[in-house]
This record gives sequence, C-alpha cells and structure tokens, in this order.
Amino acid sequence: MAVTDAGQYNPRMHVPELDSNVPARGNAFSRMLGRTAFAVSGWRFEGRLPPLPKFVLIVAPHTSNWDFFVGVGALFSLGLRISFLGKDSIFRGPLGPMMRWLGGIAVDRSVSRDRVAEMIDVFRSRDRLVVGITPEGTRKKVANWRSGFYHVAKGAAVPIVPVAFDYPRRTIVLFPPFEPTADAKADIAYLKGLFRPEMAQRPEKFWVTAEG
Repeated sequence: MAVTDAGQYNPRMHVPELDSNVPARGNAFSRMLGRTAFAVSGWRFEGRLPPLPKFVLIVAPHTSNWDFFVGVGALFSLGLRISFLGKDSIFRGPLGPMMRWLGGIAVDRSVSRDRVAEMIDVFRSRDRLVVGITPEGTRKKVANWRSGFYHVAKGAAVPIVPVAFDYPRRTIVLFPPFEPTADAKADIAYLKGLFRPEMAQRPEKFWVTAEG
C-alpha cells in the first residue's frame, strides 16, 4: 500500500518519495529535472516502492524502444539507483559510458555462465542493491518469461517488485513487493497475471497467459 510521508494513502501520487533505505542516486536538482520532464510528458506514478534496501524489480510489458526512455525518466524522477543487465552490444561506442553510469551491467550472451549465481553473489556482497530486469528478455512476442529473475530473488532471499508501464494511462504502476514461495510455477503465473496486453506500447507483442 502506498503511504505518503503524512501517513495517508494516495494511490495516484505524482512522484512518490523514496524511503531512506532504498538505494538512491542524484540530487535535488537532477530529481527536479526528471520530475519536470515527466510532468510535461504526462506520465505519473501509481503506488510507491517498498522501504527496503534490496529487491529485484521486474518491468513489463516490454514491447518498444520507448520503454527505455520512459524507464530513464522514471529513475531520474524517483532518484532511484538501479542496476540492470543488457546485451554487451549496447555498451559499445559512445553510449557505453552512459549505459554504465545508468547502472548497466554488460552481458555477453555468446558465453555460457551461471548468471543467476553471479547475481546472487552480488546481492550478498552489497548492503543495498536494486536490480531491474525485463522478464520477457526481448521486445519480440514471447510465450515464456525467462525465470532467472525469480531464481535470483529466491536465492538472494529478496522480494520481487513488479512494475508496469501502462501506456494508455501514461502511468507507471508500482505493485507491492512479492515474496517468492516454494511454488515457482504458481508464483510466476501470479506475477504474469498482473500485466495486461493493453498496457503495452505495442499490445500485439505482449503474451500474458499464465500457462505460456
């Protein structure tokens, strides 16, 4: 449940404040710029992030390049420090330094590694860490989510925070944190059920059935 600093619930607050436990970045000026750009573009938030130092943040639907720009605007507005995995190709050239500054971790998909174990170790080695993952793993339509995010959260004993980009409402929905249980199949089906095709920038590219 989203609660304001005054203690009253506000499900449609413009930009929710981060709790001091949540990893933060930037300063008042950078947050002001982000919030101004967000307001001008018509986007807003619903809900707020949990007051926790560590969690896995999953974002869906992921169907368009615009998702990146909306996500960056949200991060600057919130002042949230987040790490994310990305194809090594996007870290080459002039965009590389910016991607790393934003928290990007380059992944060489041509090399076989136990990345779930690597991320669990990273969580255990840090006092504060938020890792953002798109479970679809691609902008193309897929029947199955990649389950790495789930196993990272379970192995690191941290919750999963689902986040939806709802384009028709121009709203970023911050769902309550979810604690993984002993039933991975049921858990992932529940998480998938939070998202709907009509939320996506390109609805025809989002597969949402729990069985898929």
